[in-house]
Amino acid sequence: MGMDFSTLRTLISRYCVGEENWVDSRTVYIGQREPPPGTEAFIQQRFPDNRITSSKYTFWNFIPKNMFEQFRRVANFYFLIIFLVQLIIDTPTSPITSGLPLFFVITVTAIKQGYEDWLRHKADNSVNQCPVHVVQHGKVVRKQSRKLRVGDVVLVKEDESFPCDLILLSSSRDDGTCFVTTASLDGESSHKTYYAVQDTKAYNTEKEIDSIHATIECEQPQPDLYKFVGRINFYMDSEPVARPLGSENLLLRGATLKNTEFIYAVAIYTGMETKMALNYQSKSQKRSAVEKSMNAYLVVYLCILISKAIVNTVMKYVWQADPNRDEPWYNERTETERQRHIVIRAFTDFLAFMVLFNYIIPVSMYVTVEMQKFLGSYFIMWDDEMFDEELGERAMVNTSDLNEELGQVEYVFTDKTGTLTENNMEFIECCVDGHVYVPHVICNGQVMPGAASMDMIDTSPGPDAREHEELFFRALCLCHTVQVKEEETVDGIKHGIHQGKSTSFYISSSPDEVALVEGMKKLGFTYLRLKDSHMEILNREDEIERFELLEVLTFDSVRRRMSVIVRSSSGRLYLFCKGADSAIFPRVISGKVDQVRARVEHNAVEGLRTLCVAYRPLSQEQYQEVCQLLSGAKLALQDRDKRLAEAYDLIEKDLILLGATAVEDRLQEKAADTIESLHKAGMKVWVLTGDKMETAAATCYASKLFHRNTQILELTTKRTEEQSLHDVLFDLSRTVLRQHGGMTRDTFSGLSGDCTDYGLIIDGATLSAVLRPTHEDSNSGNYKEIFLEICRNCSAVLCCRMAPLQKAQIVKLIKASKEHPITLAIGDGANDVSMILEAHVGIGIMGKEGRQAARNSDYAIPKFKHLKKMLLVHGHYYYIRISELVQYFFYKNVCFIFPQFLYQFFCGFSQQPLYDTAYLTLYNISFTSLPILLYSLIEQHINMDILKKDPSLYRDIAKNSLLRWPIFIYWTLLGVYDAIVMFFGAYFLFDNTTFTSNGQLMTTNTQMMFGNWTFGTLVFTVLVFTVTFKLALDTHYWTWINHFVIWGSLIFFVVFSLLWGGIIWPFLNYQRMYYVFMQMLSSGPAWLSIILLIAASLLPDVVKKVIWRALWPTTTERIQNADKLYKGHLSEFTPLASLHAPSKAGHHRRGSGTQRNAPNPRSDL
Repeated sequence: MGMDFSTLRTLISRYCVGEENWVDSRTVYIGQREPPPGTEAFIQQRFPDNRITSSKYTFWNFIPKNMFEQFRRVANFYFLIIFLVQLIIDTPTSPITSGLPLFFVITVTAIKQGYEDWLRHKADNSVNQCPVHVVQHGKVVRKQSRKLRVGDVVLVKEDESFPCDLILLSSSRDDGTCFVTTASLDGESSHKTYYAVQDTKAYNTEKEIDSIHATIECEQPQPDLYKFVGRINFYMDSEPVARPLGSENLLLRGATLKNTEFIYAVAIYTGMETKMALNYQSKSQKRSAVEKSMNAYLVVYLCILISKAIVNTVMKYVWQADPNRDEPWYNERTETERQRHIVIRAFTDFLAFMVLFNYIIPVSMYVTVEMQKFLGSYFIMWDDEMFDEELGERAMVNTSDLNEELGQVEYVFTDKTGTLTENNMEFIECCVDGHVYVPHVICNGQVMPGAASMDMIDTSPGPDAREHEELFFRALCLCHTVQVKEEETVDGIKHGIHQGKSTSFYISSSPDEVALVEGMKKLGFTYLRLKDSHMEILNREDEIERFELLEVLTFDSVRRRMSVIVRSSSGRLYLFCKGADSAIFPRVISGKVDQVRARVEHNAVEGLRTLCVAYRPLSQEQYQEVCQLLSGAKLALQDRDKRLAEAYDLIEKDLILLGATAVEDRLQEKAADTIESLHKAGMKVWVLTGDKMETAAATCYASKLFHRNTQILELTTKRTEEQSLHDVLFDLSRTVLRQHGGMTRDTFSGLSGDCTDYGLIIDGATLSAVLRPTHEDSNSGNYKEIFLEICRNCSAVLCCRMAPLQKAQIVKLIKASKEHPITLAIGDGANDVSMILEAHVGIGIMGKEGRQAARNSDYAIPKFKHLKKMLLVHGHYYYIRISELVQYFFYKNVCFIFPQFLYQFFCGFSQQPLYDTAYLTLYNISFTSLPILLYSLIEQHINMDILKKDPSLYRDIAKNSLLRWPIFIYWTLLGVYDAIVMFFGAYFLFDNTTFTSNGQLMTTNTQMMFGNWTFGTLVFTVLVFTVTFKLALDTHYWTWINHFVIWGSLIFFVVFSLLWGGIIWPFLNYQRMYYVFMQMLSSGPAWLSIILLIAASLLPDVVKKVIWRALWPTTTERIQNADKLYKGHLSEFTPLASLHAPSKAGHHRRGSGTQRNAPNPRSDL
């Protein structure tokens, strides 16, 4: 009976009472086997399957979801309303005129977004359908990855990726370990060691594995990659046995098995609950700044439209107040019309005017923008300069909606390992007691005689020094966790060790360790293998030395050092320790500390990664003490880490310093040049890395993020331990603001001028404290603001020891700051995905570290150096093109519809259209759409080489400068002016009888020929030619395609008009345009008036351009002028800096970054 109660209690506590029991832990039944009766209640929990989803739509929800997203756009929703109004009431124009363009826009956009999502589905399916080996009933069965369930036991073979998060049960290695690379997770391509559960590590066959009867209790999935807490309960004959599980037993999805033949492991988190999937941000629709500007302009034009309709409706009723005008004899009202209420009549009229003028809102602009983005993205993919031969990869575009945003970036957040660096370590030198050794060329696997060491201080080291030197080399050959693999290749790269062992190579959890062991090999000491707890070394005399490995004190990021305790063949005991200088020097009691420290500092400034090496001889008694200390700490279940840290602290003391090493993590090719160019372009570059501070800082110096004269400000755990976070923040902000005198250095421009350059270094723990201050601290509320203020005044920021979600938090923090800058994140590992998704523009690098980042990014490039061209050239061009496209569309629609508005004053506000229906429909679709689409695809206002050579031109377009309100108003006023010239020009010329006489006698018949359709056609002809010529004037880059499209569209208009009015079309009920166009062109004065009106419309814009260019040219315009002078070869001749407008403090720049009173460009050359 008691048993039943305990079962009931478990059930109640699971489902009803402590919700936290239910939320915080899960029970996994290994191999789906129920626990024996009487141990605990068997409650099968429901877990998701192993499907990964990165797509947005499904087959069923595509149409409703996509329609909803599209009609959230102001313009689309507005056109839908207008279309419905045209269907419902009697309107002056056909519903087709707005229905057709709308249908076209919606269809084109849906096809584009559907295609992009289909590609995501394809990528997901390739992952979800990948085969997995599962142990079932003692046999191995192949399953699709998506069908994997929590509790399944999986067999993974060497070089396969883990299909979900697994607990390691056993491995092909006797000691139950396996080696894993987590390149696709955190960018580190080094090998990490994981451990099997002690009780199951000997189970190596399917039958044995299937006999395991156990359950795992662990926490519910959470995004922290490095934390895991759980326990495994084994049901033996007697009581269940519990064993603790930690992150060393957990294999993460996406990591790859290396140097281990096979492993058996049990699935505990699957699908979207794996730690990696939890680190993805949810995909939200990214919208560019240009699109936001477009929506703002749209609202303005909507207001103009409504006010026009209201004015005309009011004027109509004022005009009709006179009964004679209200019902002329030729247009009497029906009885029903007379009886309708005036409010209903007025409202219907208002809607009719709205429909008549609705073309001022350019629906086709959205189609053109969609096509421009979609087609324009191919220029990135086709760019041969962004093709990487080594990888055989081109740049990829996953989201073409953000092309122009590449030209607006103010902040660049970059990962370090694998993005800035190659993640490829190389041993440079070592220093023993002040003597420097540099490895020399190896000839046929032998160190060349006499070149074993290069001594910079004392040419003949004495016998003591010789002994120390060999001890140092042995220390480096023994103090590591390197594995030796006997095979030809690893990841396609050949490694040789020694002539006797040419087929083996080293692998390790840290690339530094491999570099050090390989460095020792070049200096004559070769590490051979670890066999039966004995490490073997081949010394300079080609003798094999054996050392028994007794203990390994593993590396951790707090101690920042590691140690081994070994026994030599002669029975001597040594503790060898290596670590960061700050972790070793305080523990040293003898040795040449000053000489070594000087060398370490010299190397750190050079951007090399340095480590110090020390040792301590141990007596047998001391070793016994050490063993007791360690075993006590290792068996503790509570606070195990803390107990071990205390034990290590007691053991690693009284050391004798031997020397130091220097290793280089090579920067990617042209990484420094790229960062420098981004700085010159006015962007701020932040490095966000999981690496330790010293290493990351060294890389920052090497990549020119920090310069020699940069003053480094530290906001790190080390500093906040000494004084409170509050004090540190206020100290830093005082330092920064004192220098800048409260000014925000041309906020966000990145220009340092004469100011001191500040660089900030912050670590993950301190960042958490800044973002989540304690409640007790009354001043905590404004930490974030102070932190932002400090960052704003630093030219570069380095964030180290960052978790993946912290990277995204940093990006979010900057995005939300009051200036709302445009951010870009670039990374190569799955740990960068959340920041890539958070930033306005996310760029993935297709490196060695998997494709996770590239798949989730908006753009993917092969190497970091390609970012320079991506932003400075492609981004610049896209922004210039699309800003012209947007302004031009609004301009040509004002020109188009304003005469229609003026016409109502001359036709009794009767909603009479000025233009024919065909003209209304085709104006935006075919007469004027191709030239601007082509312009927005191929315009190059400045030569590409100049943009690359002079990054500061990027500042000219910063902060959405070409879509600011003054420029928008200028274009609108230009449109209104052109419309007035066209309408009244034609009106006054019409009014003149000599114009209509056409060389013939003035007859009623001829007068009729020149009726309202002729008038409208004349205005429309001038309009089409004017707006097309305006675009031709704005084009800098002429090719045969431009000529073909611009002149071709004008010829098409003329041919269409001739055909439309010259043939009787059987499908038309009425043909009001019959012979109108020919009749108009048969009049000489009509030709003259067309030419005059086009000239008068274009004149002010031409005059304004000429005067502005002569008196106040922008940097861009100066370079254009100079480039014409040199016939397109400017970048070869001229120092471009000489063409920059002189910078004056407090001098504001016009629209696109203009500076006035600049000398004539010619005088500069």
